[in-house]
Amino acid sequence: MSWNLFVSLWSWDPSVILGCAGLIVGYLAIVRPRKSWKTVWFIAGVVTMFVALESPLDTLGDTYLFSAHMLQHLLLTFAVPPLLLMGIPKTLMQKILDWPLADRVERILGRPAVAWVIANVTLWVWHIPVMYNATLENEFIHAFEHLLFLITWTIFWWPMLSPIESRRMAPLATIPYTFAAGVSNSFLGILLTYAQPGIYPEYVNPVDEYGALHLIRNVWGITPLVDQQLGGLFMWVPGMLVFLFAAMAGLSRWYHTPDESYEASQPNSLGDKTINPSPLKEV
Repeated sequence: MSWNLFVSLWSWDPSVILGCAGLIVGYLAIVRPRKSWKTVWFIAGVVTMFVALESPLDTLGDTYLFSAHMLQHLLLTFAVPPLLLMGIPKTLMQKILDWPLADRVERILGRPAVAWVIANVTLWVWHIPVMYNATLENEFIHAFEHLLFLITWTIFWWPMLSPIESRRMAPLATIPYTFAAGVSNSFLGILLTYAQPGIYPEYVNPVDEYGALHLIRNVWGITPLVDQQLGGLFMWVPGMLVFLFAAMAGLSRWYHTPDESYEASQPNSLGDKTINPSPLKEV
């Protein structure tokens, strides 16, 4: 019965299918990559986005389970944007930023403080009950929410994962950047975990449009209270682990960055130390 539900709840929205296919075809046509990890990352990002928007996760999140909706949000904010950014070649992004308007926008939105506020405020605002409930009642608002998540969290990940290294923040700066985001995300998750069922009333007495309510409540044992707690925990624990991993990656990048002052003091090929030229002119 669970397998039948899994098969029947795929959305197969033509706009999403064409959009994802267009991204992959366009990427391969423009970049024309050979076998490389960048190609793998980009395609993985598009596939993850397709799964988030079209799989039973989307249908369950729209209709029955708050926890499924939280998993969907995690994919759209913490998985898809980093994968897409890691797949964009430096040369392609440099051509885009050669356009003066794109360069000016990047220099504003690419500032860590600006990027952090935009992404985290967006996440909090859309979990305010009146906003969240609006997405469940109106498909256009829901699609707009998902689009905003993808855009604002791509902005968030940009200072750490920009294809152009000179546009990235210093490696050690990623630690407070991601730690603060982890605290914000965890606090939201804690609030949702301990909130009473009913802040999102659509999930308390869902319309059993697909005949899945008996399976969810009586076979899976997911009551409205359990669903609320699972959703908060998904936001709280896996989300914090993502930020912890990002902080560790920044620390690793800092550790492996050559110390230019140290290298300058090392013996050259002739066995002599490199001596910085004196600022004084010879008399």
